[in-house]
Amino acid sequence: MRRTDRLFDLIQILRDGRLHRATEMATRLNVSVRTIWRDMATLMASGLPVEGERGVGYILRAPITLPPMILTGAELDALRLGVRLVAEGPDAGLARAAKGLATKIASVTPAPPDGDGDDLFVFTGQETNRVPAHLPLIRKAIRARERLTITYIDPEGRETHRDIRPLALDMASRIWTLAAWCEARGGFRSFRVDRIAACTPTGEIFNLEPGRSLADYRAHMAEG
Repeated sequence: MRRTDRLFDLIQILRDGRLHRATEMATRLNVSVRTIWRDMATLMASGLPVEGERGVGYILRAPITLPPMILTGAELDALRLGVRLVAEGPDAGLARAAKGLATKIASVTPAPPDGDGDDLFVFTGQETNRVPAHLPLIRKAIRARERLTITYIDPEGRETHRDIRPLALDMASRIWTLAAWCEARGGFRSFRVDRIAACTPTGEIFNLEPGRSLADYRAHMAEG
């Protein structure tokens, strides 16, 4: 049994929310107790809500599974591509999470016909330098609802300085764009992230206001 398969099976055992001893799980999976100890340490270190210790047992304190889904071949290819793009990006935290997600997906889905049977993705790193360096900072500001000051270079090469409310990131044809409310223009704007020359957090938190939310931006774009 591959280790990824064993870790998946351990999670399935713990899903009932009861306390399980290492000896019990070792018997069910036909491995040694020491192997279970190592595997449980791995699960706990990964951030899963598993509590317990040797000699006592282990318990899952919160549900962590998604509803069952049946993916088509095209959907699975899209998932592989999306996770690979994130894994090759500059955001170290998201890259680690994407690679961990790839391992979990690989444990429950067939490998691509032309791929390695034990690995869902091949990370080449060839596209990494094309990903804008400001993405982690922008993503953090979106989550915190923090205003940003950016220096933006327009298509004609002119430099402008904007105070914005970042709303959402999107990517199309490998080009990242930032949806935002521009304070100076008093309206919504879409910025290519690779044209943002500088990006500085202001420390100012903005509230969601009618007419300036992400839903309003999307409605505005649909009308345009």
